[in-house]
Amino acid sequence: MESRLSSMLEVSIDFGQSHLFFPKIVIGTLLVLLTMIVLVYGRGFYRDVRAGKRSLAFFNEHSDKFRLFATLALTVAYFLLMDWVGNLFPNMGFGFLFVSMPFMFLMSLLYAHDICKKKLTAIAANALIAPLVAWYVLANLFNISLP
Repeated sequence: MESRLSSMLEVSIDFGQSHLFFPKIVIGTLLVLLTMIVLVYGRGFYRDVRAGKRSLAFFNEHSDKFRLFATLALTVAYFLLMDWVGNLFPNMGFGFLFVSMPFMFLMSLLYAHDICKKKLTAIAANALIAPLVAWYVLANLFNISLP
């Protein structure tokens, strides 16, 4: 009886597959939330589209398409470059550190209005300090491996 109980309390981790655990939880949660949104708001939205009160257009005339597509491009580049730089310095988290700094700088510039010297200095300081602090806390204090 005791060996059966102890075997139930043992956890074995397959490190080759462990990185797939949380994405499955996140995807499952997002699918449940999408289903709930469709169930709650779908009928009313469909009724408004049929009555002509709403349209199915993805963009309205005042959409900031440049920022949308620039954000998508920067995000894709961020993940691709993080992997590439991370492979240059394996198991050190430098991919995260060295790619997060320009990514944060460019994203902040993209969404900043009326850029002056003071704002540019604050953006640059934030782009340098925030990833450095996050890298130090995650990689060195909590021993979480970063790309």
